[in-house]
Amino acid sequence: MLAVRTGRSMLVTTGALLAVGALVTGCSSGSAGDSTQPTNASVEGNTEEGETVVVGFSGPAADHGWLGAINAAATAEAEQYGDIDFRVAEGTNDANLQISQVEQFINDGVDAIVLLPTDGAALTAVATKAMEAGIPVVNVDREFSSPAAARTTILGDNYGMGQSAGNYICEQMSDTPDAVVAEVAGVDSLPLTQDRSQGFADALESCGLDVDNRVAADFTVQGGEAATSQLLAAAPEIDALWNHDDDQGIGVLSAIDNAGRDEFIMVGGGGSANAMREIQSGESVLEATVIYPSTQAADGVRLARLIAQDKAMSDLVEVEVPKRIVLNAPVVTSENVEEYLPTAFES
Repeated sequence: MLAVRTGRSMLVTTGALLAVGALVTGCSSGSAGDSTQPTNASVEGNTEEGETVVVGFSGPAADHGWLGAINAAATAEAEQYGDIDFRVAEGTNDANLQISQVEQFINDGVDAIVLLPTDGAALTAVATKAMEAGIPVVNVDREFSSPAAARTTILGDNYGMGQSAGNYICEQMSDTPDAVVAEVAGVDSLPLTQDRSQGFADALESCGLDVDNRVAADFTVQGGEAATSQLLAAAPEIDALWNHDDDQGIGVLSAIDNAGRDEFIMVGGGGSANAMREIQSGESVLEATVIYPSTQAADGVRLARLIAQDKAMSDLVEVEVPKRIVLNAPVVTSENVEEYLPTAFES
């Protein structure tokens, strides 16, 4: 089933396109010395209401705090525009059902599709079909297996998340050259988990550390608690721990509390509001978390509108939307948590 939503007001900033600019400044004229006519690559040209475009959105089921935030942000962003007719397919973790949703968008002749695939490889063929039908596809978060399947891809930086977490731990363990480091990963079969772990290992190697104890969970509270209980039983001493996901981090922290362990520091991943409140409290082993932006689909909606209306990004001289955008993975600590908390998602 498709639900239809139509935007009603003007452009607001999602604050997420950190890797390429904030979309708030840039070229404002069509030629040197002429500032009277806004162009499609200017702030004025971007915000000016244009011909209504139909944007279809399909994403996984919101069975995880981060995914719920992804879906809500996409809808909220579309509602800021009077020239977007936003059509949302019911969230699903069934790749075959999602394929049929995209095929329906193709049959409906939408102007653009924003797609966060439940499985990037499985959705590649139907996304390519949409592109071949002249419908630009904006690929969000989980990458297709062919670059021809998307007009633009917008991603969080999974490898960068691991790097950021590892670099933070290296800084905190600078006086502990033999520090024991533990890792609670997500689903090991997923490329995103593999990328996060690789980034973490590479960063630790740069300061002479490595992962001494590692378990994999499943991005759920229950899985995080079970895996961490196993880890703590096998590791009587830990100096630093990185947990890949703040949603499963609720279970991770529960296992740590139940075990009465507080001798180590912990870094989270994702950037949930509850993790940030733990950091704020100053009473938790959780000292930091690494952002994995939940604005990606909202950014995808904004980009889909620009592409469908033949517009560009106002902070770039280039007159077309880029082919690929990778968002930043900053570390949130007690020193900057108030900056990030207002836009954090609830687990």
